[in-house]
Amino acid sequence: MILNQDAAARKSEIEEKLKQEQETLSFIRENLEKSDQLTKGMVSILSSFESRLMQLENSIIPVHKQTENLQRLQDNVEKTLYSLDHVISYYHVAKETDKIIREGPTGRLEEYLFCIARIQKAVDFFQDNNPDSPDLNTVKARFEKGKELLEAEFRSLLARYSKPVPPILILDLIGGDDDLETQEEVTLEHLPEAVLQDIICISGWLVEYGRNQDFMNVYFQIRSNQLDRSIKGLKEHFRKSSSSSGAVYSPAVQNKRKETPTKKPPKRPGTIRKAQNLLKQYSQHGLDGKRGVSNFTPIEGYDYDPRVKHLADGQSEKHGAFAGKDDVLDIEIDSYIHCISAFVKLAQSEYQLLTEIIPEHHQKKTFDSLIQEALDSLMLEGENIVSAARRAIARHDYSAVLAIFPILKHLKQTKPEFDQVLQGTAASTKNKLPTLITSMETTGAKALEEFADSIKNDPDKEYNMPKDGTVHELTSNAILFLQQLLDFQETAGAMLASQETSSSANSYSSEFSRKLLSTYICKVLGNLQLNLLSKSKVYEDTALSAIFLHNNYNYILKSLQKSELIQLVSVTQKKAESSYRELIEQQIQTYQRSWFKVIEYLTDRNMPVFQPGVKLKDKERQMIKDKFKGFNDGLEELCKIQKVWAIPDKEQRDAIRQAQKKIVTEAYRAFLQRFANISFTKNPEKYHKYKPEQVEDMIEKLFDTSA
Repeated sequence: MILNQDAAARKSEIEEKLKQEQETLSFIRENLEKSDQLTKGMVSILSSFESRLMQLENSIIPVHKQTENLQRLQDNVEKTLYSLDHVISYYHVAKETDKIIREGPTGRLEEYLFCIARIQKAVDFFQDNNPDSPDLNTVKARFEKGKELLEAEFRSLLARYSKPVPPILILDLIGGDDDLETQEEVTLEHLPEAVLQDIICISGWLVEYGRNQDFMNVYFQIRSNQLDRSIKGLKEHFRKSSSSSGAVYSPAVQNKRKETPTKKPPKRPGTIRKAQNLLKQYSQHGLDGKRGVSNFTPIEGYDYDPRVKHLADGQSEKHGAFAGKDDVLDIEIDSYIHCISAFVKLAQSEYQLLTEIIPEHHQKKTFDSLIQEALDSLMLEGENIVSAARRAIARHDYSAVLAIFPILKHLKQTKPEFDQVLQGTAASTKNKLPTLITSMETTGAKALEEFADSIKNDPDKEYNMPKDGTVHELTSNAILFLQQLLDFQETAGAMLASQETSSSANSYSSEFSRKLLSTYICKVLGNLQLNLLSKSKVYEDTALSAIFLHNNYNYILKSLQKSELIQLVSVTQKKAESSYRELIEQQIQTYQRSWFKVIEYLTDRNMPVFQPGVKLKDKERQMIKDKFKGFNDGLEELCKIQKVWAIPDKEQRDAIRQAQKKIVTEAYRAFLQRFANISFTKNPEKYHKYKPEQVEDMIEKLFDTSA
């Protein structure tokens, strides 16, 4: 029963759903019919729209094509008119630019270059389109005229504004005082900035469009002249200023020196003047045609008596004759050294200016040409110095080599900068300075060797010998010459080394050069010692000969000790000082022997023993009288002779006097004591002429003509 009820309910539910589905299907069918109707209407509308569009297209396309053709025709007309105007403008270029070209670029370079550009375009046009046109020749001529005027403007600007660098500015540039703690950097403005920019602009145009390199020749000729004039102006400034003030410095350097008073002034080449003055007297062709006597240079510790001072004064008078000449020489040397430094700095500055104006691939060649005149002038002046030194050396005037030392030293110090400045120039240009250095080294080495030989071979002429046995001129000259080498040790050593071919010359060059210089100095001193020994034999009196050698050896030793010469000598001779002391002591002993014959009278040799109160025989009395007389006469004679001899060194003079007083007076006192109570004469005052104190006074007056 229950199952039947469930089935009936299930059936009723299904029937209800079927009814709903049928209603939905009916609704869908109705909508599909409406959609078909709408679709048919839309298709009809679209078909009508398409038909109308086709009609419109058929009407518009012909009109569009006609309009496009008209636009194209209009563009062609405009282009044709523009081209005609452009072409016609080329025919008017010559006329329109004639006034500006004729008047030149001065004061309106930009406008002028614009006109030149128009003319150049006209030339290109006629060459491409109508090469037979007479207008081509016209614009070509106008272009060449414009280019000529640009070149003329380049020359005019460069010549008008290129001025020699003032000497004072050059001195600031090279740094007049190496001791200054700070040195402001000095820059040169060779051309005003506006003018420089115009010159650069013209140079660029001439390179790119002018196809002409003549302006580069103009550039180096004008700038070369200014460089040469700058250096010559510095040289003339030295001559004028040095003659009045003795030194040349720029105001900037002078002001800095006032601010730093503790700084020492730079060493000047004038330090060689004193030696040159003395050495000129030693030269074969001196002031009076012969070598002087007793000319020596005072050294610390020497105390000259009036007689020696008189000789020194006479020497100074002679030197006065050389003063003007040597001042000029000093100025020339100093001037040349500064001109070398000036050339380096000015050449560096010129190269910086040149790089802004001249094309890169022409810079080295143009710079090489630019510096030739000034460089050749400096090298020629250097060669003239070398030639003058050679001529002087041939005359045995060895002082001339002293002029080479400061110059050569400066050239070698400046060579790295020189090489850097000349980098890229021709080999012949680079080799000029090394050639001059080699020439100076060869000449200097020859002078050094010949000077050493001259010291050895100086003749032993009697009139040339100092009558008082003082220091010989040869000794003074030799020491002075060697002392000048101290300021140029490396230079002198390099001179000597340049003549060596041994492998050791290439290695340890500094040490090798110092050893060579030491060997050379020892050679000169050795030659001097041999010559002095030979000269001493001219004296007939061996005591005077000893005094002469003593004075010279002592002078040499003191001179070596007061300078760095002793350090140089000790490089190869460790015992030089002790050797000279031994020589000096030997001569003192030789001198003292001159008193032996006087002291001999005071000894008991060959004398009998006398007893006080015993009457003497006539022979014995005479023996005693002869003793007294021999001593008195010998003492007087020696004091008279040796009084005019000289020992300039006060310390040595006093020591020799004291030693001699001690020896003589001790013997004399003992002698007097032995015969004090013995009666050998009725006139004792005749024989007992001097008291021991008087003998001491007489010996104290030795080597002193003023006493």
